[in-house]
Amino acid sequence: MKLAGTKQLYQKSSEYVRHLPAIMAWTSLVLSCSRGTADADAFGNFEAVETTVSSEANGLIQRLDLQEGDPLKKGQIVGFIDTVALSLKREELVNIKQTILAKANNVLRQREVVREELRLAQTDLKRIEALFADRAATQKQVDDSRGRTRILERQIKSIESQNDPILNEVKGIEIKILQLEDQLEKCKIKSPQDGTVLLKYAQIGEVTTFGKPLFKVANLKYMELRVYFSETQLHGIRAGQSVTVKIDAGDSLKSYPGKITWISSAAEFTPKIIQTKEERVNLVYAAKVLVKNDGALKIGMPAELWIQETNTSTSK
Repeated sequence: MKLAGTKQLYQKSSEYVRHLPAIMAWTSLVLSCSRGTADADAFGNFEAVETTVSSEANGLIQRLDLQEGDPLKKGQIVGFIDTVALSLKREELVNIKQTILAKANNVLRQREVVREELRLAQTDLKRIEALFADRAATQKQVDDSRGRTRILERQIKSIESQNDPILNEVKGIEIKILQLEDQLEKCKIKSPQDGTVLLKYAQIGEVTTFGKPLFKVANLKYMELRVYFSETQLHGIRAGQSVTVKIDAGDSLKSYPGKITWISSAAEFTPKIIQTKEERVNLVYAAKVLVKNDGALKIGMPAELWIQETNTSTSK
């Protein structure tokens, strides 16, 4: 009997330990929002749109000038991936293109020579036709002149047809050069948005591959507070509505103006990490509130939402 009691006690202790993270999270939220909780309309945590920047090329990371917490601008170049092989390949294609263009230029020069001969032949034909009209030239002279003109015209068409494959080859080389230039551009590591570096995954000297994460950035200028409203509260809220958001500030609360930007169109069960088992059976609607960050708001920070205090200014 003593052994059975010990086993039952152990099972209860294990069950408590398994649910400890959820209990701690709920306790933290309750304590952080204890002041004024009775009057608050909703509770939630701050979020930010986080973007993981991954490598778009394969190679050695030659530069990565950023640290966690650094501010970044959209399009800012923060690093480079080795481009030696790509640069050499591009130089090779440029030289091939120049060689092919030289061949094309030779063909074009030949065409110009024949065109000049055709111009002279056409002038001679007009002169002979005028003499033939005055009975000063024979029909054979006219026929010979016309025949020469037709031969030169065919030569020009033949030369131009020889040049077409050369020009097509040049276009193919130019496309390959553009592809290499695109790859070279992707060797530049850029920030996709204004924001702050949250995490840095790679270091200078590491070999990266396509799709490998390099760093994570988020715009912390504005934060989103995700809260949940019950069905009975829906009639009093709408997208675009101004609200008041409060966070802990020592022994008091600090207020921020906020605006509801989104309300879910579908209900969901109350998140069980912050609710009791009985409350989890209730359906709620998620909403997002945009709040301007003065530097005090952090990702994951708990906060209260007040619908009525829309004119409250930021204070401590």
